[in-house]
Amino acid sequence: MTELNWFVLYTTSRAEKKVAQRLEEKGLEVFLPMIEELRQWSDRKKKVKKALFNGYLFVKTRKTEFWDVLQVPGAVKFVNFSGEHAIVREVEINAIKRILETGVAVETDNSEIEPGEKVSIIGGALEGMSGECVNKANKDYFIIRIPGINQNLLVNIPRKYLLQSS
Repeated sequence: MTELNWFVLYTTSRAEKKVAQRLEEKGLEVFLPMIEELRQWSDRKKKVKKALFNGYLFVKTRKTEFWDVLQVPGAVKFVNFSGEHAIVREVEINAIKRILETGVAVETDNSEIEPGEKVSIIGGALEGMSGECVNKANKDYFIIRIPGINQNLLVNIPRKYLLQSS
C-alpha cells in the first residue's frame, strides 16, 4: 500500500474553490490556501477571498488514486517535474497554514531567489519558525520555498524579530 502524500493539483482557471469542495465531498483531505484581497470596482470596494497560488491546490492522496481525483470537473493534472509528481512535505503545508492563520501580509513569488541567511523568528506572530531571510527591494523577507509548485512565500518581517542561526 502506497503512503499518503500531499500532491499538487492544477485546476482550470479560477476553479480552485469548486474543485476543493468536490474533492472534500469525495472524502479527500484538501488544502486550498486562501488570502483576502481588497478589490476595487468603479462603484465600490469589496474584500474577496482568492487562492494564494492561482490554479493550484494540495490534495493528500496516493498515486493509485490520481485517476479518481482527475475525474472531478475542473481538475486538470497533477504537477510533475522531470517525470516525477511534485510532493509537498507536511512541514511546508503546516508552515503555509501557520502563516495564513496569523493574518500577516504575504506575497508569492515564482522567480529564482538566491539562498538567504538562515534565521529564526524571535518575536511576533511567527515566533519560533526557522527558515531563511532574503533582502528584496530593501526590505527583509522571511521566505518559505514551495518547490513542488516552484513558488516562494514572502513575509515582510522587521529585522529586530530575526535571529541569525547557523
